[in-house]
Amino acid sequence: MAKVTNLNRYRKAKARTDKTRQAEENRARFGRTKTDKTLVTTRKTKASSHLDGHKLDKDNE
Repeated sequence: MAKVTNLNRYRKAKARTDKTRQAEENRARFGRTKTDKTLVTTRKTKASSHLDGHKLDKDNE
């Protein structure tokens, strides 16, 4: 007699591998490196301080 196999186990295993493969693709496409993140943060900080330096105070009028 043939061995009974549980197809749900294979279906779930395939779904898990598909999900991890999709996650890897998304990390490669949309993920940012640490260098990119720090560069953006540095630019934001520099722009903010530059704009704050050009503000007019009410005391100077």
